[in-house]
Amino acid sequence: MKKGLMLIISGPAGSGKGTVNKHLLATGDFVYSVSATTRAPRPEDTNGVTYHFISREDFLSRIESGGMLEYTEYCGNFYGTPRKEAEEVLASGKNLILEIEVDGAQQVKKKYPEAILIMLLPPSFKVQERRLRDRGTETEEKILERLARTREELKTVDAYDYVVYNYDGRDKEAAQQILAIVSAKNSSIERNPSVMEKYFAD
Repeated sequence: MKKGLMLIISGPAGSGKGTVNKHLLATGDFVYSVSATTRAPRPEDTNGVTYHFISREDFLSRIESGGMLEYTEYCGNFYGTPRKEAEEVLASGKNLILEIEVDGAQQVKKKYPEAILIMLLPPSFKVQERRLRDRGTETEEKILERLARTREELKTVDAYDYVVYNYDGRDKEAAQQILAIVSAKNSSIERNPSVMEKYFAD
């Protein structure tokens, strides 16, 4: 049985990551990576679903031992991807989806070079801005902050392997593109090293 593939899906606010990932998860071939955090659970949180809630000491110990594929500190709390849980999913043959930002993506790529980095984008910056405004859930200051962050994030796009555009109302097509990427990767010689032996085995 082949190991699963690790997919890192990044994208700015308004790119539709959550919706596209739901389509991928619905196929049954993917598992969503649940991050670990040191922040306190909120009433709506479920341990192991929203996050793996662990102590600061435990998190720091995992960093020290290499037990985190990537991590960041935000507002005094740590957030990161547990290595053990990720490797268990891959060993089962399932593909693992990491929905993380560009900094974390680069950390993972260094430790796990075979990871597939996909940048999911709205069709344009103007469309992204319209989507954020149409939500009607954020202040003008927050919208401008998100748009400014997009300009910074896209400076690292060359570190990604693929770009997928998520057009309005066509999120299933974006998911299909990602499935095609996974299919192509699974057909690569890199993933099929014993072609000759298997072909002449009979």
